[in-house]
Amino acid sequence: MTTTAASASSHSHHLSPAFPGRAPWGTASKLRAWQQGAMEKYLQEQPRDFLAVATPGAGKTTFALTLASWLLHHHVVQQVTVVAPTEHLKKQWAEAAARIGIKLDPEYSAGPLGKDYHGVAVTYAGVGVRPMLHRNRAEQRKTLVILDEIHHAGDSKSWGEACLEAFEPATRRLCLTGTPFRSDTNPIPFVTYEEGDDGIRRSAADYTYGYGSALSDGVVRPVIFLSYSGNMRWRTKAGDEIAARLGEPMTKDAVSQAWRTALDPRGEWMPSVLRAADRRLTEVRKGIPDAGALVIASDQDSARAYAKLIREITGSGATLVLSDDAGASARIDEFSGGDDRWMVAVRMVSEGVDVPRLAVGVYATTISTPLFFAQAVGRFVRSRRRGETASVFLPTVPDLLTFANEMEVERDHALDKPKKEGEEDPYAESEKEMEEANKEQDEDTGEQDTLPFEALESDAVFDRVLYDGAEFGMQAHPGSEEEQDYLGIPGLLEPDQVQLLLQKRQARQIAHSRRKPDTEADLLELPAERRPVVSHKEMMELRKQLNTMVGAYVHQSGKPHGVIHTELRRVCGGPPSAEATAGQLRQRIAKVQEWATRLR
Repeated sequence: MTTTAASASSHSHHLSPAFPGRAPWGTASKLRAWQQGAMEKYLQEQPRDFLAVATPGAGKTTFALTLASWLLHHHVVQQVTVVAPTEHLKKQWAEAAARIGIKLDPEYSAGPLGKDYHGVAVTYAGVGVRPMLHRNRAEQRKTLVILDEIHHAGDSKSWGEACLEAFEPATRRLCLTGTPFRSDTNPIPFVTYEEGDDGIRRSAADYTYGYGSALSDGVVRPVIFLSYSGNMRWRTKAGDEIAARLGEPMTKDAVSQAWRTALDPRGEWMPSVLRAADRRLTEVRKGIPDAGALVIASDQDSARAYAKLIREITGSGATLVLSDDAGASARIDEFSGGDDRWMVAVRMVSEGVDVPRLAVGVYATTISTPLFFAQAVGRFVRSRRRGETASVFLPTVPDLLTFANEMEVERDHALDKPKKEGEEDPYAESEKEMEEANKEQDEDTGEQDTLPFEALESDAVFDRVLYDGAEFGMQAHPGSEEEQDYLGIPGLLEPDQVQLLLQKRQARQIAHSRRKPDTEADLLELPAERRPVVSHKEMMELRKQLNTMVGAYVHQSGKPHGVIHTELRRVCGGPPSAEATAGQLRQRIAKVQEWATRLR
């Protein structure tokens, strides 16, 4: 070990055994291997800028504050500025820093800093308002700037420009993130981009510690995703009533409307899923007595309604976190330190919130960006002792199931879009959706009044379990023995034990199904791997294939496009191509191929 690395290691021994709060098993009195590795790399290179990418729950705060302590102790810097996404997080940083003897002022707004303080903790929004204040501080004294969840500096042009203005003179800059990828191409300040063989510039991290590595090290929990389908019915703006089943192939708009119908608290889907999640929580608490659950809601009205449902289902109230204010921080802290079962939060109020006892989650928002999904799941993966598992309940929506199956895929932020015509980046969502995902406020925006549909009714069906890229289970009614088989998986298991147990549960479910008379099979009784959920992209490919086949048949038969499409609908049945299911599109493709063969 180098002298600087050895110094870093010895210097970390003054950390409190409780730092950073409830440390995972075996790591309380020393740095984890990845933190030590990142320290050694930093101290060997002594860079001005350093980007550390570590999966949520891995301990980025511990690494950053240990490094800050070393830089202060060796007089490389004289003060520290921490920039965090939210008010709650800047206070969390100040509390964590205080535990290792670094005093940060989380209430700083202007003027000279008290002599007792080593620096300040501020938000990106605060820097955006007064960039010159922070620039002057960085010019007056040698400063380490810690930019927590640095991807937020790309949220708006003003935030990015303010960070560049404020911290350009800083002596050292440490950028941290658990989710470096963004759906847009806004450059992130102080991040290096390198061009790949495909001509696309991507963010280059100085040290990366992914979910797969953290899972192998026992630093994070394995996540079991429990997906629920069901029948949805809604009324469009035009007054038409539409019925569809979550998970069945449909247009992107229909998926969105079916998804919103499922999350409507007046239907049966949400109460059924909340009951299932509460039963799962009871099982998890047998091994983790203080385990808690979190519902991530889209807006205030839904959050209040979900909290009411939880009281009706459990007989106990839920901690309700509606906005990122001082009262919300206190409620989060109280929930974190207690043993209440349920918390309901709105949108990004959950990002970076450190509540290690959260082990069960319900994803009850229609935000479908991979960045938001990763941050949301990150609330449940922090491990405290070996064998803890996390469980997240999802609607059967193609995008969400894709993200769940790709938990271990490591990504970087691409600064350029693919240049090849027709090449689609599955992580390039619309700017509007990304903007929605990164909103920090949770006020009622009035959007509900302008939705192009009205939710009428919904029900829930247990659909599948997703774990480690594999899918298990056949459909089952809520409250059935088959559903309970999966809800009853022990909360303390090694990752390989989870896989084995899920395989056994599915085999038992299949055997039980075969013994039942066909007349009792009122649900689709096929294993999950034989029931693929078709994505919007796959639907587009099917429509493109149909249009290509029809185009070829136009030349062969001499009939116009419209006539052929009308004839296909008459023979095969179903709505126009834009509203047809994947099965209907495949049927029409087969039919037009049959016609073309006859003409040869």
